[in-house]
Amino acid sequence: MDFLSLYGEAAKTAVGFFWKAGWAFVLGYTISAMIQAFVPERRLTRHMGQPDAESVGLATAFGAASSSCSFAALAAARSLLAKGAHFISAVAFMFASTNLVIELGILILIFLGWQYLVAELIGGLLLILVSSLLIRWTYPKSWIEAAREKAQEETPEEEESFSPMDRITSLDGWRRVGHGFVMEWQMVWQEILVGFTIAGFVKVLVPESWWKTLFLADFKGQIPDLVIALENAVVAPFVAALTFIGSMGNIPLASVLAGSGAAFAGVMGFIYSDLMVPPLVRVNARYYGWKVALYIAGVMFVSIVVTALALHLGFGLLGLTPDGAAAKGPEAQFQIDYTFWLNLVFLGVAGAMVLLHRQHRRQHEGGGHHMQHGGKVQTAVTYLAMVVVAIGLVVFWVTGS
Repeated sequence: MDFLSLYGEAAKTAVGFFWKAGWAFVLGYTISAMIQAFVPERRLTRHMGQPDAESVGLATAFGAASSSCSFAALAAARSLLAKGAHFISAVAFMFASTNLVIELGILILIFLGWQYLVAELIGGLLLILVSSLLIRWTYPKSWIEAAREKAQEETPEEEESFSPMDRITSLDGWRRVGHGFVMEWQMVWQEILVGFTIAGFVKVLVPESWWKTLFLADFKGQIPDLVIALENAVVAPFVAALTFIGSMGNIPLASVLAGSGAAFAGVMGFIYSDLMVPPLVRVNARYYGWKVALYIAGVMFVSIVVTALALHLGFGLLGLTPDGAAAKGPEAQFQIDYTFWLNLVFLGVAGAMVLLHRQHRRQHEGGGHHMQHGGKVQTAVTYLAMVVVAIGLVVFWVTGS
């Protein structure tokens, strides 16, 4: 194929990824908005002040029930730290809110399959365990106390407590759900759009041989499997950092890596590395200072490598290692199938959420909280991606690829 044909095919593939995942996003973020609207944060944070199993468990549950937006996860973790949560619990929350949320699980199931979903859930808990132990062993008390003071100075006051049942049974409560749904989308749509666009273009334009070389796939049988798995687990976070994709946006590209020779450890390491991309490290530096930001990144890197390697060995011993060739992700086809009908149904759900959001805004003029987003650079990259995809679709239509 010539370049124009490849360009058109890449744009179509990127849009195909959006098409396959559209309903999953609406479902996941609707559930997330419901949890956030109906579960009082204060009742949870008051029990997170100690570095014990109860605090970490609550932080994990709270994270799993929260937003999957990487930037929102960092902002919420800072809020927890400012309100008295232990640093270990704050890190546990960050891992849980980006690895154990419902919408991420649905997306992994669609693009990678059930074995990767099971691994994601087990690995997410293992990540939290490993990171908790690492922080216990290396705890830089003076750095963390300074970071807590900085967070307390900059974090706004939380809202008052409320009755969950009163909210669930009131129209105002559901308006809050709609508002939360729209706020979630405002936080994540740039990450998702850029991530899916990169995945579509990488799948078409980057030769499979390149990934095989990077992840040592051509050396299987010549190099011990454990060495290949370790190399993959170490390299994957750097690949994630180079893509600048966080949160949900990296799943389609993970499916490309799985289908292009990356070992199981490499794919899982890539998925877990969404909090280590440079924009997020920079946000942590703004929240806590560079010493703490780099400390968090170091803890995450070691935890990711250990977890990815443990999953690789554990699934291998149980004979459950997924076939990477079968995990290339759904084909970018547009037809009348279950995806079409699910997208149609959840388009209606999204419309209802937007309507509820508008009613909420009318009743609470200027209300709602602002979450940190990607900034001017990410916004520029997002609009560039939109232009590239739009031109690519025109090229695809003209060339008849």
